[in-house]
Amino acid sequence: MTDGQPKSDGRPKTDGRPKTGPEQPMPDGGQPTTGPRQPTTAGQPPTDARPPAPAPLPPPGAACPAHSGGGAPHRLAPGGAGRAAADALLREAGAVVPVLLPGEVPAVAVTRHAVLREVLAHPEVAKNACHFAALHDGTVPPGWPLTTFATVDGMTTADGADHRRLRGLVTKVFTARRVAALRPRVVELTAGLLDGLPGAAAADGTVDLRRHFAYPLPMSVICELLGVDAALRDRLHELSNLIVGTTGTADEVQAANREITAVLGEVAEARRADPGDDLTSALIAAQEEDGDRLSARELVGTLLLMIIAGHETTLNLITNAVRALCTDRGQLELVRAGRATWDDVVEETLRHDSPVAHFPFRYPVRDLELGGTVVPRGTPMLASYSAAGRDPEAYGPDADRFDVTRRPATRHLSFGHGPHYCLGAPLARLEATVALEALFTRYPALDLAVPDAELPPHQSFIGNSTHVLPVRLTG
Repeated sequence: MTDGQPKSDGRPKTDGRPKTGPEQPMPDGGQPTTGPRQPTTAGQPPTDARPPAPAPLPPPGAACPAHSGGGAPHRLAPGGAGRAAADALLREAGAVVPVLLPGEVPAVAVTRHAVLREVLAHPEVAKNACHFAALHDGTVPPGWPLTTFATVDGMTTADGADHRRLRGLVTKVFTARRVAALRPRVVELTAGLLDGLPGAAAADGTVDLRRHFAYPLPMSVICELLGVDAALRDRLHELSNLIVGTTGTADEVQAANREITAVLGEVAEARRADPGDDLTSALIAAQEEDGDRLSARELVGTLLLMIIAGHETTLNLITNAVRALCTDRGQLELVRAGRATWDDVVEETLRHDSPVAHFPFRYPVRDLELGGTVVPRGTPMLASYSAAGRDPEAYGPDADRFDVTRRPATRHLSFGHGPHYCLGAPLARLEATVALEALFTRYPALDLAVPDAELPPHQSFIGNSTHVLPVRLTG
């Protein structure tokens, strides 16, 4: 699966090029990587017609031509407040919009469906941080909280043959058959959590459905799948919240990175010493049997990806679906009347209120025209899934409306597109459909305890949901 024979320690060969700037610390506080992974590239895109000259992006702090009135680049609100309105402003500003990340790091957000789809599969847009110019020229401040998303070892930061190798090792053991076999356990866990909801209610009869249902279901499933002890689950969730959240201090995020990496390293060592019928043991076995095996750092990076993505995404998906159905109960009645399915609810939630708002990072490997704007080589790009999901050009003038009977010709991008399409999408869909059907069957009068507009947002511009979900089980 690689272009050459692996080294004896199981790591893929690097291209041997020196770093282009100062060494960057790894998120676990260990030593930096010895060299960047070499992405594959393709030739120039076809040019059947010569378009008007695109406008280049301005330098940080300069006037942004995409804004009427020439304002400065958008500063993403770290707390996630006013998501829909903020996304609408970004879309109106353009398909590729200059933004400022925490630490005054310049980036762009790709906000419209067609251009985002192009970016996600573009052969000259990379994921490896060796292309992240600001990471090497001193622009990124020391201890930057978003460093993990750029530098963690694993599929999400790999390109070309290296990505195919890492993804191939995971897909060998994380199969469709393994996911389908989880259904009875998902049903069993769901029923047990529903049984416990009345006992979790406060004195006023409200229960935080996010805490007591939407979170423990996917967290239990992914931890059982990986062979992670139940005693570690709450702490792993707290740590992943710090990493995915965008309001923590640099010290807090660095400490969370070190701790979660250490914990998952211990999980890997425990499974190596005492293998079981779990995905971690299967990944280790694949590592030991295949010449292109995972290194120890890659294994921990893969576990980190699967723990975070394997529960945070579904947690937000279930939360957002319940909010939508309770806010517009006519949509719930359409499902009960058989005019829509629970699969339809899940897909419309993924489009209308994506569990992920702005996902980091991708980088053009050369100056690249995207959506009428030239994005300079090495600029970090955010995939703005929540903005693209309500793009009127893709979903019509009523794109802001939640409609479970919608049959769009355009498929949403909330699980990505192209070579980095989410491997966990089938599991997330399974968990969400089982959870939602069982929830509203068991508690048909369930309703929000406060208006949706008053729910505090999840403290992140990466994740997209609310911080709590207070409901009344009997309306």
